[in-house]
Amino acid sequence: MNFFVEARTQILVSLGVYIILKILFAFHFVSEYIEQITIYSFIVIIASLGLNVIYGYTGQFSLGHAAFYGIGAYASAYFSRIFGIEHVYSFLPVLLLSGAIAGLTGYLIGIPILRLRDDFLAIATLGFGTLVRVFFDNSDRFAEVLGGSRGFVGIPRITNLETVCFVTLFLIIITRNMISSRYGLFWRCIKEDETASMSIGIDTAKMKLMAFAYGCFLAGIGGALYAHLYTFLHPSNFDVLKSIDFLIIVILGGMGSIMGTIYAGIIWVGFIEGLRIILPAAMLDLRWVFIPLLLIALMMWRPYGLITKGR
Repeated sequence: MNFFVEARTQILVSLGVYIILKILFAFHFVSEYIEQITIYSFIVIIASLGLNVIYGYTGQFSLGHAAFYGIGAYASAYFSRIFGIEHVYSFLPVLLLSGAIAGLTGYLIGIPILRLRDDFLAIATLGFGTLVRVFFDNSDRFAEVLGGSRGFVGIPRITNLETVCFVTLFLIIITRNMISSRYGLFWRCIKEDETASMSIGIDTAKMKLMAFAYGCFLAGIGGALYAHLYTFLHPSNFDVLKSIDFLIIVILGGMGSIMGTIYAGIIWVGFIEGLRIILPAAMLDLRWVFIPLLLIALMMWRPYGLITKGR
């Protein structure tokens, strides 16, 4: 019963947010740039939610999340070009398929690497992310349409406010339901003490693999929406810095907090875009000095995130 009450509340709040944003966009109270960044914020929330499942709830430290984000983006762009997808209704199956491909890739990769823990797992996922980046750079050797290091061009713009609002709300409800189920309980047990979880009969390998695959699925969905928002993909969009972006959002909002991920996703996108506007072009790279300092300060004074209360 509590699930249905919470779901109804989330739907009503989301509907209110959608109506407000729709009015702002329809009557041009904000610029097209702000509209695009707002839609992008929803996409970042979806992808970060996936990393929160992997790291925040299950304790698997991944630095390769952007790779699955990129797999979803390239898969969606490729299928849209091949099948001539130009409308939202025909895009939804492609969106689901792209997420499934990212999730399946995560499942297959997870079978060997999830035997590792902590820093070793982080290094393994970082290596996989680098491998995917190199593949994207040379993808035109496999299919000319992928563009390789030149980038993937000519992607139809399908992602809009209605699409991201519906998809984000749907995935938040599904994720919250999973976290509240016995699977979510198993994930949290594994995060606290994997050895103890094994001793009470939890199939930790299966549960970790399930969380990893689902988190990669969410990243793939986010990537697919990203591809059809900006209509251009380049391998540099999916490097380790993008993975760190997602990681910062999870830490900023509080590991194991869905609402924290939502708030932190909005704050972080606004912060990054604000720096892009404020800093001169010659100093733009200095944001990569501010960001690590912010992360260090956050881990020192608010290790459980700005949203989550300390334990």
